[in-house]
Amino acid sequence: MGPPESPTGHPENQEGRRKQLARRPRMRCCLLKGCQQRFHTRQARQRYCSEGCRQAARKWSRWKAQQRYRETAVGQEKRNGQSRRYRERVKSRKPPEPDAVNESARVITTEPFFRPFLRPARLLRAIRACAAKSLATLLLTRLPTCVGARLGARTALERGARL
Repeated sequence: MGPPESPTGHPENQEGRRKQLARRPRMRCCLLKGCQQRFHTRQARQRYCSEGCRQAARKWSRWKAQQRYRETAVGQEKRNGQSRRYRERVKSRKPPEPDAVNESARVITTEPFFRPFLRPARLLRAIRACAAKSLATLLLTRLPTCVGARLGARTALERGARL
C-alpha cells in the first residue's frame, strides 16, 4: 500500500499554518466588592488585584464567619455570657472619686478677646469713603502681628469689601 495522497505529517504541508505563541491568561476582574479592577493574574487561582484587596477580603471573610457563628445557639449563648460578665464588671467598678473643682478653670468670656484692639466707631466715621483699604486693615491695625503675619497677609483676609 502506498502513501496517502495528502500526508499531513510532512513539514512541506505545514507551511501555511502560523506558529502558536505562548498565551497569556485573560485579564480578570478583582472579586472584592467595590474594587472590580481588571488585572493580569500571576498565578492560576489569583482572585484579587493587590495585597490590600486580599487583606480586605480576608477581613470581610472573618467578619462574615463571626456573624454566621453568632446566629447559632452556641454562639448566642457564648455572646450572652460575655455580655453578662461585662455588666458584672461594670457594677463592681469603684465609683470615680469626684475631682476637686479647679479654680483656674478656663472661662469663655462673652466679649471677644480682640475688642480692646479695635478702633472706636468715632474714628471709623472720620475715614473717607473713597479710601481703598480693606475692612480687616481698618479694624485690626492695633492687633499685634504674629509670626508670618505681615501687611500682605492681612489684605488677603478680605478682598471684596472696600471703603
